Amino acid sequence: MVKVSVILPIYNVAPYLEEAFESILNQSLREIEVIAVNDGSTDNSEEIIKKYKKKDSRIIFFSQENQGQSVARNLALQHATGEYIYMMDSDDVLSNPDVLLTCYNYAEKNHADFIFFDRDLFTDNHVSVAAPLHSTQFAEENKKYDGESLLNMMLDTATYNCVVWLLLISRQHLNSIGLKFYPGIIHEDELFTTELMLRSNSVYCLKQSLVKHRVWSFSTIGKKYARRNIDCYLTVADQLLIFSQAPIIHKFLRYTLSKVFYTGHLIPYCEKPAVFWRAVKSGYLKYIGLKSSLKFFTW
Repeated sequence: MVKVSVILPIYNVAPYLEEAFESILNQSLREIEVIAVNDGSTDNSEEIIKKYKKKDSRIIFFSQENQGQSVARNLALQHATGEYIYMMDSDDVLSNPDVLLTCYNYAEKNHADFIFFDRDLFTDNHVSVAAPLHSTQFAEENKKYDGESLLNMMLDTATYNCVVWLLLISRQHLNSIGLKFYPGIIHEDELFTTELMLRSNSVYCLKQSLVKHRVWSFSTIGKKYARRNIDCYLTVADQLLIFSQAPIIHKFLRYTLSKVFYTGHLIPYCEKPAVFWRAVKSGYLKYIGLKSSLKFFTW
């Protein structure tokens, strides 16, 4: 029986992929499967996947034209058989050989819809990077949270971190709510994790840093801020309001869009009127606020 399905979308990460595979396949929890999806890589990522697949039958391999992380993850989810799902970035490293065993035992003990934990950040040459507030900082271990109350607390304490690679999710729960990733956007985790939170009643915190997240120049976190970032955040807002009109959604949008447009002053000035007008037409000016609006239009 497969206890954890590790989902690994892969796009042009050849220099880091072997380290990621080694950290997964050397886990003390042996009852795992690794569903690797090559999302149209143009480097030798596919050769590395095939090499590891020959070594370990627990690797399941798919290849597709480049369609983005959402489509790659959705493909992997269709084929996952594990009791729990872990969605790992393919340039990250699990912190120690017992990560998946620790997470699995903790989730099972608490009958969790999902658990969340912490991360450390590091650069290409393994130099540690100072991280913002940890998402577990104000949460308690062994305490059952409902997702809405937890999200509300995290927004109040500025500790909400939407990334899926800090979660171990019950596959049964995921299937029961029918949650998938929205295709064609970046920042897809903002939509997926927020909706997951609001549709979960048994969430537990594990106050340990269990994954080392790589910060490098071509990762999402290292890319130059562009109009597409804002457009995708606005799509996330559109979809969340379709999902629910509850007060927590409006609070989340105030928390998110004010920061998005404050940072948006970095995009070329010629692109600003169109993206701002989209936000105004959608009624999002109330979430952005005056300060961020003024900052957005500075040079």
